Amino acid sequence: MKILIIHGPNLNLLGKREREIYGDKTLKEIISLLERQAKEMGVEITNFQSNSEGALIDFIQVESPKANGIIINPGALTHYGLSLREALADTNLPLIEVHLSNIYAREEFRQRSVIAPIAKGQISGLGWRGYLAALRALVAELKGET
Repeated sequence: MKILIIHGPNLNLLGKREREIYGDKTLKEIISLLERQAKEMGVEITNFQSNSEGALIDFIQVESPKANGIIINPGALTHYGLSLREALADTNLPLIEVHLSNIYAREEFRQRSVIAPIAKGQISGLGWRGYLAALRALVAELKGET
């Protein structure tokens, strides 16, 4: 089983950027935690981060045929990334959207996700733990566990 974990714009700055909102862990630390959990679960993961919507779409188009599911934190593209949404929808893979902060408790423009309608689910506001919860939930879904 292979899961793509996609990190959108500015997530490369985790641990430095607005730590009171996004926490102290760096993206590298979060990826390390994901890799450890994936290994324990016997799942292969591929992580990819870009600040460019086009690069994210290219990655999805190349890698999704070899994957079983996707976890994505689209960053600011959550709110207006229609090309990203289309690329994700075209995969026909189960998808979980993750946000470190609770986007519904923030500014009004952050409270709308163009990705959510095509996602199996969304995890928002659990910090870095949301990624781990998404991995557990997606693997269980793929295994048919209820």
